[in-house]
Amino acid sequence: MSRMTGGQAAVAALRNETVSHVFGLIGSATMEMFDALYDSRDIRMIGVRDERTGTHMADGYARASGRPGVILAGQNGPGATNLVTGLAQAKAAYSPVVSIAGALATGHIYRDAFQEVDQQSLFMPITKKTWSVPSTDRVQEIMREAFRTAMSPRRGPVHVNLARDVLAGQADFDPQPEPGSYRVQMVPAAPAEAADKAAALLLNAERPVIVTGGGVKYNGRSDAVLALAERLNCPVATSPGHGDAIPFGHPLNAGQMGPRGNPVASRLVKEADVILALGTRLGFNSTFYSYDNINRDAAIIHVEMEPTAIGRYFPIAQGIWGDAATVAEQIADRLENAERKAAAEAWLARFKEERAAHLARRDADAVMGEPMQPSGVFKTLRDVLPKDAAVTMDAGTLCLQATDALNYWESPSLFTPLDFGLVGFSFACGLGVKLARPDRPVVSLMGDGGFGMTLTELSTAVQHDIRTVTVVMNNGCWGAEKAYQRDFFGERYIGADIHNPPFDKVAELYGAAGFRVERLDELGDAVKAALACGKPAVVDVQVDPSALYSFRRDSFAHRAGKAS
Repeated sequence: MSRMTGGQAAVAALRNETVSHVFGLIGSATMEMFDALYDSRDIRMIGVRDERTGTHMADGYARASGRPGVILAGQNGPGATNLVTGLAQAKAAYSPVVSIAGALATGHIYRDAFQEVDQQSLFMPITKKTWSVPSTDRVQEIMREAFRTAMSPRRGPVHVNLARDVLAGQADFDPQPEPGSYRVQMVPAAPAEAADKAAALLLNAERPVIVTGGGVKYNGRSDAVLALAERLNCPVATSPGHGDAIPFGHPLNAGQMGPRGNPVASRLVKEADVILALGTRLGFNSTFYSYDNINRDAAIIHVEMEPTAIGRYFPIAQGIWGDAATVAEQIADRLENAERKAAAEAWLARFKEERAAHLARRDADAVMGEPMQPSGVFKTLRDVLPKDAAVTMDAGTLCLQATDALNYWESPSLFTPLDFGLVGFSFACGLGVKLARPDRPVVSLMGDGGFGMTLTELSTAVQHDIRTVTVVMNNGCWGAEKAYQRDFFGERYIGADIHNPPFDKVAELYGAAGFRVERLDELGDAVKAALACGKPAVVDVQVDPSALYSFRRDSFAHRAGKAS
């Protein structure tokens, strides 16, 4: 047995989980834990400027590495409450973030003490589970349970509250077990009869389509999905935000579907007679829960690790609780000698023609003049970004347009906040992605509003030499909301316009590299220079402020005709 303080025990638990990075903001409530981190030279402490953005970094790290991302809020009360937005985002994205916060000394609870807030109740709705450690001797037990829960299917964030006296106290601890002895190792497969039925439905389909999402992307098993697609000779659409689930260059890749996708992939799902949904919820971003975006008469085979998602929004012909790639392999095995229907071959041929025409039109329709239009920006980025680039996105109209406008060659390489619609995510997320994958270039797309929320993390990027490139599409406004005011509220603009500093100069003041782009023909060279500069970099791109687009027109259907 080893005698340790609670702070030492908590850090020993992190080391036992082979944690290599902790994102955190120092505070007095967890000083015992930070002091223990001082002695743990194999754990790199990334000091952040705000707990929210630190949580986005941990989220990006978790998604890019497949391992837990750890955020440590040093202060109870306001330090803990600042975690809320980031954890709500991580829960919506099923990202395994382990959040730790200091907590009020146990003897002060319920006395209206300084910085008192009910942290247990605060975090319960936005995590898979929340714990408040009751005593020093239980620190490692609960830390193990936190990591186990975060990494168990379906993954997601957890939170641990550690009181000051629990961290300062001492206790004897047994040697810790190996994580493999308490982690969930199960990879569920389909029952034979379910796989048989799924294979029969697909074999008899005339207009089959596979829709895949995060359940394939984050397992890195696009090979299994593509092997099935090739055996079926069937197009594959991806759910919004997961356009990297299969490589862009594969001839069966239709791109992202749904109201935020492209017209080719969207048509496939609206006309298919059999839809195999692999590792996707067919939820809001994919369908708006509407038969406007999915064929009412399609037979849906729904494969998901989250059992509550199966058939939740649309009636299904076959539900399978299981790992998407494993089930795809099972179905493919049953189709080894299958012959395709002539109608299915015609469906595929039409798709290939439409996909080729769509990609050609996407380039041809890009506006390459001035003032800069989003389509020209996206075409330039398609031309200059390396194939191994990881791209992070923000919410907002410019980034929503970008999700299916760029090409993703490796998985995972697209990181978005679409499940929560969070502005201010991309830059911080990119820092976490880069630390998880230092071998890959990381490019973060943001609007000027979102970057203005989080630019203080330039200090973190410079201090820790995290060399990402942030492309700020600067149109001087909250673009999505200004578009709604233009289209549905008679151009009665209020709160929509933003005054910004020159972001390139701000970057330089922090010690990063800054580039200003006022003409489209400058953008490609600026991005290349930013990627090669050997520093964190910001590219401030002056986009046409009138290039606005209303994404959620359905939300304002009641105001149709009232804009004038």
